[in-house]
Amino acid sequence: MDSSASQQLKSSLKDLSEALKEATKEVHVQAENTEFMRNFQKGQVSLEEFKLVMSSLYFIYEALEEEINRNKDNPVFSPVYFPMELHRKNALEEDLEYFYGPQWRKKIICPRSTKNYVDRLHQVGQNEPELLVSHAYTRYLGDLSGGQVLKKIAQKALQLPASGEGLAFFTFDNVTNATKFKQLYRSRMNSIEMNTHNMNRILEEAKTAFLLNIKVFEELQTLSLAASQNRTEATELRSRGHKTENGSPAKTENRETNGSSEEQPTTFLRWLLIAGCALITLMGLYIF
Repeated sequence: MDSSASQQLKSSLKDLSEALKEATKEVHVQAENTEFMRNFQKGQVSLEEFKLVMSSLYFIYEALEEEINRNKDNPVFSPVYFPMELHRKNALEEDLEYFYGPQWRKKIICPRSTKNYVDRLHQVGQNEPELLVSHAYTRYLGDLSGGQVLKKIAQKALQLPASGEGLAFFTFDNVTNATKFKQLYRSRMNSIEMNTHNMNRILEEAKTAFLLNIKVFEELQTLSLAASQNRTEATELRSRGHKTENGSPAKTENRETNGSSEEQPTTFLRWLLIAGCALITLMGLYIF
């Protein structure tokens, strides 16, 4: 390798933020193109689906921020420790109380893929804290970027209050300028000292973070489809309950007659036929 290429490689290795952006480009596109996210971006999201998303995010951020606080003084993470500006757990608690009520903790679920994500965050924070920056980068910078678009989509699709209830997760009160803050964050991230080996591990962990997110989205889509199917089946069962054995809609006796409504000819003839059959049946019983 010539000296210029070597110098270029050395320079690129120092810039962690650019290396992360480049390394995760492909998997980032995959995450954005999951069926769940495509539907979300089109505004095709129900309230129940949104509540599932917020519940999963709560478990993820609870784990992430627990490990961040554990490592806040560790030089492998401390330069990007911005709890007042970035942490989302409290905001998600506020949103979940809005959607589920005071007993929200007893009502939310942690799907398997979300649990896997949570387990990985704890493993990294407790055993490989130098990789924690990968997860913080993936989540927080994404929230400051695409999350703001999703906020507007959710507010419109779900007709949430303009005052912001239910959307605290997307609101960063202590970040006055998202663009400038992201520049600061990247600069601090680039200041973390590391060797080439750890740089490569961080890049691979960032890909893992995106893949874990993809698994979460895929499972949420599956849960959403299952819930939709259950609702459809329940509707069909209720519909069947209003039909007779031969599949025809059941008739209810009209107990209030005021002479103001008129029978359709076909309906009148059908009832006339039924009455005739009933009369013949009764006559037969008396004859035999």
